[in-house]
Amino acid sequence: MVAASVASQRESSRLFYVWMAAACALVAFGGFAPTYWAQVPAGTFVGPPLLHMHAALFSAWSIFLFSQASLAANGRLSDHRAWGLVGIALATAMVVFGFAVAILSLQHGIAVGYGDRARSFFIVPVTAIAMFAGFFIAAICNIGRPEWHKRFILLATIALLAAPVARIFFVIATGGGPGARPGLAMPPPVSRAIIQGLLVEVLAVAGALYDWRKRGKPHPTWLIGATVQTLVVLVRVPISTTSWWLTIADAASRIAG
Repeated sequence: MVAASVASQRESSRLFYVWMAAACALVAFGGFAPTYWAQVPAGTFVGPPLLHMHAALFSAWSIFLFSQASLAANGRLSDHRAWGLVGIALATAMVVFGFAVAILSLQHGIAVGYGDRARSFFIVPVTAIAMFAGFFIAAICNIGRPEWHKRFILLATIALLAAPVARIFFVIATGGGPGARPGLAMPPPVSRAIIQGLLVEVLAVAGALYDWRKRGKPHPTWLIGATVQTLVVLVRVPISTTSWWLTIADAASRIAG
C-alpha cells in the first residue's frame, strides 16, 4: 500500500513537470504568435535573418523542454540523459544569439534616434539572457541531484518568458498589425518590464505551491529562483539610467558596427 502510494506520488510529480513544460511552451509560442508566427507565413514580418535564427533556437528550446520532461515522465531516463548533450549545445547557442539580437535591437534604436531610451532598455534582454544562463549552469552543476536539476531548468525557461508576455502587452497597446513588432518601435520605459517579469514568476509560485502540497514545503530551488528574478526585475530600473550602464550599452552598440 505504501509502495503504491509512493509510486503514485512520483508519477504525479513527473506529470507535473510535463504540464509545466507545456505551459511554458504555450506562453512562448502564444506570445510571439501575433508579431512573428502569424507574420512569417503571411510575408509581413520585417527583420534580418538573425531574428529567424533566434526564433528557431528559442522555439526549439520550448519543444526540447517538453520532450525532455516527457521522456523523464515515461521513465526513459537514459534517453533523457543522452539528449541532455543536445540541450547544452542548444542553450549555449541561445545565449550567443540572444545577446546578438539584443545588440542588434540596441543598434537599431540608436540609429533611428531613440538614444538613451534604447541604451537603458538594453538591460532588459541582457539580464534575461544572463538569468537563463545562470539557472542553466546551476542545472548542469546539479545533474546528479535530479530534484534540483529539473527545477533549475524550469527556472531558466521562466526567465525567458517575460519576452513573449511583453509581446502580448505590445499588441494590446498598439493593436499590432502587419510588420509590427517591438524591436521597430521606441523601447518602453524599463519600469514597464517589471509587470511582465513578475507575471511569469507565477509559474515558479505554482511550482512552490505544488511542492508545498506534495512535500510539505517548497523546494529551496524555487525560493532561490524567485528571489533572484525578483531582485533582477526590480534593480533594472535604477541601474538602467546610470552613467556606467549607458556607457556599457554604448560600447555594446559598437560591436560589429
